[in-house]
Amino acid sequence: MTQNDALHAFFSDFVEAFASFDGQRVASRYAQPYLALNAEGELRVFATAGETAAYFQQVLDAYAALGCRSCRFAALEVVILGADSLLASVTWELLDAAGLVLRSWRESYNLTQRSEGLFIYASTDHVASLERPYH
Repeated sequence: MTQNDALHAFFSDFVEAFASFDGQRVASRYAQPYLALNAEGELRVFATAGETAAYFQQVLDAYAALGCRSCRFAALEVVILGADSLLASVTWELLDAAGLVLRSWRESYNLTQRSEGLFIYASTDHVASLERPYH
């Protein structure tokens, strides 16, 4: 299996975990500590699996309240960062019960390969527009 095949399988499994709306199940794909940078520029560190699970449960509950019932990913891009790590970028789409897109965004993940499989240790939401240009 190629690295791209392994990543496609990883994100396909992620989609299945998401559909359960179980924060602990989603969080099982993350290493601790886990570092998240959201689109508003907020940087958060989750030191334990319990903190990561609680965070994802809040996110999943908010998505469910919007009418989200599932998600899908597209446009997987991969950069190998060494023997045991890589950067993967995907476009996410939240879907309602009819399969219509409620929300879409691009996100990048730093992953590490462990004996148990791939784990995300950092993620970055892509900002759609630069309201604050970088200097």
